[in-house]
Amino acid sequence: MTATALVLAIPSKGRLQEQALDFLTRSGLKVERARGGRDYRGQVPGLAGVEIAFLSASEIARELAQGNAHLGLTGLDLLHETVDDPAERARRLHVVTPLGFGHADVVVAVPEHWIDVDTMSDLADVADLHRARHGRTLRVATKFVHLTRRHFAAAGVADYRIVDSLGATEGAPAAGAADLIVDITTTGATLAANRLKILGQPMLRSQAQFVASRVAPWDEATRALAATVVDRTAAELRARTILELRAVAPDPVQAARDAQERFDARAPFGAEPVPLTLHVARRRASECASFLRAAGAPTVVITQVADVYEDNSLTRELIAALA
Repeated sequence: MTATALVLAIPSKGRLQEQALDFLTRSGLKVERARGGRDYRGQVPGLAGVEIAFLSASEIARELAQGNAHLGLTGLDLLHETVDDPAERARRLHVVTPLGFGHADVVVAVPEHWIDVDTMSDLADVADLHRARHGRTLRVATKFVHLTRRHFAAAGVADYRIVDSLGATEGAPAAGAADLIVDITTTGATLAANRLKILGQPMLRSQAQFVASRVAPWDEATRALAATVVDRTAAELRARTILELRAVAPDPVQAARDAQERFDARAPFGAEPVPLTLHVARRRASECASFLRAAGAPTVVITQVADVYEDNSLTRELIAALA
C-alpha cells in the first residue's frame, strides 16, 4: 500500500462477505474489483485513497491488531481470540460500532449422553473425576484457544487439555478426537445434528464489528479518509433506525416541541420550515403521525430516508481514538 492509502479489510468469502458488501453499498461505499470475484484487492469509486483488502475474517482481526490494515469488518469473537488481554486489545483496536449482522455465539458443547452435565460447574466436577476413571484429562477441541482458557479458568475447570481442531470441530467427539468442544454457532442445529448440547450460557455473543486499528500507520490523509468512511457508515446506521415525518402544522414550533417531548422526535432543520420535518424512531412513527393529525395537520407523510448525515459520536470517538 502507498503511504497515504487507507486499507479497509473486508471478509473474502461467504455470507459475512455478502453482508459486509451490502452494508458498505448502503453506506455509499460500493466496492469494485478490477477482475471481479477473483481479485483480492478493490477500490471505492469516487473515494480515492481507499484500498479494499479481501481477507478471511480471522486474518482481518490479526492484520488490524498488527497495524497492517487501518479499518476492517470482522467478528467480535475473532477480535477477542486474536488479542486476548482486554487492556492490550483496547490499546491496539478501537471498535467503531457493531453492525447488526453476522450474529453467532461461542459455546461449550458436550455429548448429549452426558445427562448430568448441564453447566460449567457440572463440567468442573466431571473434569476432576475424568482422570481417575479414564487415566487422562478431558480433551477439548476448539479453534478458540484463548477464549477457552479464559472461560474455563473463570469456571474453575483446570484439568483439561486443548487438542487441534482440524476440519469440522463439531465432529471431533463422535470421531473420538475430543471429549467436548468449544465452537461458534448461529442456531445450534449443527451441534444437535452431531448429538451435542450447549452448556449454560454462551461464552461470547458475537456479531460483525466495524473496527479501527490504533497501531496502523496513520497520517493526516488516512485520518481524513477514515472520518469520511465512518461518517457515511454513521449516516446509514442512523437512517436504519428512523423514519421521516413531514406535516403542515398550524403551530409547527409547538408541534415540534410536543413531538420531541412525547416521542423523542427531532426537527433536523428546525421548526420554522414548512412543512415541518421530524425524525422519529421507527416503532413510534405511526403514533407520532396520529399525534400530528390530532394537532391539526391535514396531511402527514412518512418516508424512509436513505442516509442521515449529522454530527455523530462514531466519527468523534474514532478521531479521539486515533489521536
